Amino acid sequence: MAKILSLSSQGSYVMLDNGLVKLTILRPQGFLTGIKYGGMDNLLDLKSSETNRGYWDINWSLPGGQDRYQLLKGDDYSVVHSSNESIEVSFRSTYDPSTSGIRLPLSIDLRYILRAGVSGFYSYAIYELPPGCRAFDVAQTRMVFKLRQERFHYMAISDEKQRVMPMPEDLLQNRGKKLIVPESVLLVNPINPHLKGEVDDKYQYSMDNKDGGVHGWISSSPVVGFWVIFPSHEFRNGGPTKQNLTVHTGPACLAMFHGTHYIGEDIMAHFKDGETWRKVFGPFFVYLNSTPNISNAYNLWLDAKKQRLLEEAAWPYDFVSSPYYFTAKERGSVSGRLLVQDRFVSSSLVPAKYGYVGLSVATTEGSWQTESKGYQFWVQTDLNGNFTIKNVIPGAYGLHGWVPGFIGDYLDNARITVSSGSHKQLGNLTYVPIRDGPTVWEIGFPDRTTIGFYVPDVNPMYANKLFLNSPEKFRQYGLWDRYTDLNPKSDQVFTIGVSDPKKDWFFAHVDRRGEDNKYLPTQWEIKFNLDSATSGIYKLRLAMASATRADLKVHINDMDVKHLVFQVQNLGMDNTVCRHGIHGLYRLYSIDISSSLLVKGDNSLFLTQARGGDAVCGVLYDYLRLEAPASS
Repeated sequence: MAKILSLSSQGSYVMLDNGLVKLTILRPQGFLTGIKYGGMDNLLDLKSSETNRGYWDINWSLPGGQDRYQLLKGDDYSVVHSSNESIEVSFRSTYDPSTSGIRLPLSIDLRYILRAGVSGFYSYAIYELPPGCRAFDVAQTRMVFKLRQERFHYMAISDEKQRVMPMPEDLLQNRGKKLIVPESVLLVNPINPHLKGEVDDKYQYSMDNKDGGVHGWISSSPVVGFWVIFPSHEFRNGGPTKQNLTVHTGPACLAMFHGTHYIGEDIMAHFKDGETWRKVFGPFFVYLNSTPNISNAYNLWLDAKKQRLLEEAAWPYDFVSSPYYFTAKERGSVSGRLLVQDRFVSSSLVPAKYGYVGLSVATTEGSWQTESKGYQFWVQTDLNGNFTIKNVIPGAYGLHGWVPGFIGDYLDNARITVSSGSHKQLGNLTYVPIRDGPTVWEIGFPDRTTIGFYVPDVNPMYANKLFLNSPEKFRQYGLWDRYTDLNPKSDQVFTIGVSDPKKDWFFAHVDRRGEDNKYLPTQWEIKFNLDSATSGIYKLRLAMASATRADLKVHINDMDVKHLVFQVQNLGMDNTVCRHGIHGLYRLYSIDISSSLLVKGDNSLFLTQARGGDAVCGVLYDYLRLEAPASS
């Protein structure tokens, strides 16, 4: 039988208790100061101030101004709902545009929900931009949990990515050495001697939205699991491929809703003077579990994964009190089948096998990647390209998609209007990826990442043991310098039909470190042979998985201006190289190459990363294809 819920107050604190979990929240601010569970008086860090244990925060700025960091807090506390089944409390601050001074122009409503018999709690927030506000930009917003330093040492974010983490003191000067990337610290004298010589960096534990959903920590004595579970990603910016932080040394556990990591300023939310806006972030679920036996600690992770599935199945929740949160009966659904037409691949339509299809308010191809104000609803197609997108909030959307094995982005010509309680059957839809002529040669596999290219072993001086012999070896620190180790005097040369992308194409086109430790521009060469040069325009399809401050030039057969066919300067703010990733903002370029620049026999295409002096700038290529001129 479920324990009876209770709500009580003592001074400036409000307590929610269901017999399993007890929350202590500072009022009217809404800071979570205590979580009692599993024999532990407080799971949150007692060494941190009460405003720095469980909190929502935001990074924002005035247009063109400096970043402003701010804790979010309420001015007014209220009980929104109280019954034998659940309690929901609110901590609200209301913005008045007539108020003088520079303030965050948002009204914020922070909510906590505790339910009877549930081992955990829910949290969400409503952000609202009232009429008459000044222009401003939002870079990041999240909820942060700082856990007991002396208890929580083991983190888990996937079946493969679990480990004992360093202590926060290990990042300080007497125990750790900061590397050229500020977040990267070499552990030279850690408290746990088994971690000596490893590199710690919070970005090594990033996850794509589509691959995440549950992450957290396990304590010792008592053995307790603390898990952040996302039942949906609809309220997170950037769609399924957006990468977000999860956990980091602290121990910290993050619920990221809106961020710029791995994309940069392109994904910031920009609000104009007088614009109105409202968005519900969450709810997400903090799941708590425990075991009396330390040998069963791993089972807490397995249990958390099962709980994630239960939360996803229960979405949208039926116990949320805000009128701005849409229940299941207030939502609609869309289904259809996506096919791909590429006559140089097949004479018939090809099912978009395991592609991604989503609804977003973005109105141009691929712009869902940087859409941050609205909601996004994504699913993966089945083997035959069928899809059903359920629980869509009413509105007008673009139907977007992308398909592994094919370049570019799909966007249906028609806007899709979803209404409450409706189901829209779209039938067969056809994606026609950009293509002019037959393939002369190709390098890589188009999946919007650098998977399939050569990722080197880490320099043993900078290893993170978690990623040794791992499919995610790209998470290691300092791989940009491994390019120089492999090519100390000259740059990469790739010969079509001879070279192997898995062995001979470095995953990141970066600078090469010179003898004086200065970073030099690099020039990659692709050698290929033509039996004949067909008269007309050849097309180079250059798909990029990421770019950071790149000055890229493309030449054919000679390095003079006449043979320069493409150039772009200062491309990208992804920071993917220094943040140990293999993709950021996807870009696709189509480059005209006149047949007059080509010759029968041996030819060379040169890719020049022309910016020097920057260790972590460069381009991550997804896929390159040279097409012959279109036949009549």
